[in-house]
Amino acid sequence: MTLKLTTSIVVLCIAISGLGAVIVEDIDALGALVSNTAAYIHAAGYPSETHQVVTEDGYILQMHRIPRGPNSDPGRARTPVFIMHGLTATSSAYIAVGANLSIAYNVVDAGFDVWLGNARGTVNGRSHSKLNPDNNRHASDFFDFSFEEIGMYDIPAMIDYVLDHTKNEKLHYIGHSQGCSTFLVMTSMLPEYNEKIITAHLLAPVGYMKYFPDRSLSLMARTTNMLYSMAQSSGIYEISGGGGPVAVRSEPVLADWMPIPTSALDCDHASGDMAATCGVVGRDGSRNSIASAFIGGGGGASVKQFAHFGQNIRDKKFKRFDYGLLKNLAKYGSTREPAYDLGKITVETTLHYTVGDNLLHERDVLAMAADMPNARVRRIARDDFTHNDFIIAADAKELVNDYVVKALLSA
Repeated sequence: MTLKLTTSIVVLCIAISGLGAVIVEDIDALGALVSNTAAYIHAAGYPSETHQVVTEDGYILQMHRIPRGPNSDPGRARTPVFIMHGLTATSSAYIAVGANLSIAYNVVDAGFDVWLGNARGTVNGRSHSKLNPDNNRHASDFFDFSFEEIGMYDIPAMIDYVLDHTKNEKLHYIGHSQGCSTFLVMTSMLPEYNEKIITAHLLAPVGYMKYFPDRSLSLMARTTNMLYSMAQSSGIYEISGGGGPVAVRSEPVLADWMPIPTSALDCDHASGDMAATCGVVGRDGSRNSIASAFIGGGGGASVKQFAHFGQNIRDKKFKRFDYGLLKNLAKYGSTREPAYDLGKITVETTLHYTVGDNLLHERDVLAMAADMPNARVRRIARDDFTHNDFIIAADAKELVNDYVVKALLSA
């Protein structure tokens, strides 16, 4: 495996994720940080639980539950709210900016029972009933998934577990970025799950790609199939995450030529645009680099996840994975991979978006809402609000969380 190949794969993956602005020298330390969600919840003064879910295809996932607020009556019935993270993030993203500002705590404090999901391939979903991701003989099979499998297997399994455990028939759904893509996959391909969701709030909903705004990334995405094929033949199946023999660790490759602080926990010397991506940035310029560590890496993902997004960017569509003509014919009954049919999504859904997002365009969000029978859109009232600001910005509570909480209470 050459440095050039490694660099090409990493750069494309990081660019697609939108979460690569913070690069750390010790990815294992960051992995430990993002895998200790329950401990951070407890340290914030909230009760926390860790639950284990096994998917239909054998992946073992952790969910983190915040059943109530610090001083709430434990016997009171609460409606569950399921929250799903974005690409390369974990459940920790939703508690990253502390008890006052993080959406998970805001929702709990409003009287709900919050469940934080984790996708396969993350540090909290890196186990399987039969496959060992750190074994080269198993790795290609373990990491043979994109965001479609997360939507088809992981989220349904976690939702079913929550409903069974809490004895509820329905729950609310909140997702960010890929956590929106996977919701769209689940509710369009498994329409029976529409009946299990009261309302959905999709933050920075990555789906349609016709007007994808980042031209440089669109150009890079043209190489998706080539890079994915090269990665597979070189035994590269994973980006970041727990490490092991099949993982690409992005930071050594990038540190030599990207002007990025090499510690996610020390951004004091960053300036300009880099300071804005180094941590939580509010209108007053304040930032929290710990939050960017939570959302900015260490969670882990398969290379195939990035390849799937890259294909969609390249083809300007929201569609299933392109395996090539013959494999598509065998898998889909057509040489062309089908698009996801958002017309099957009947959940009352709000698509929250910002014109400052470099990963989705307003016209695509409006088109998605037009194709969904029961959707509305909400534009964030700060035009320089970015893709990850939904989770880590100092003013996200004011601009996003408070609205979501009010909507949940009135549903």
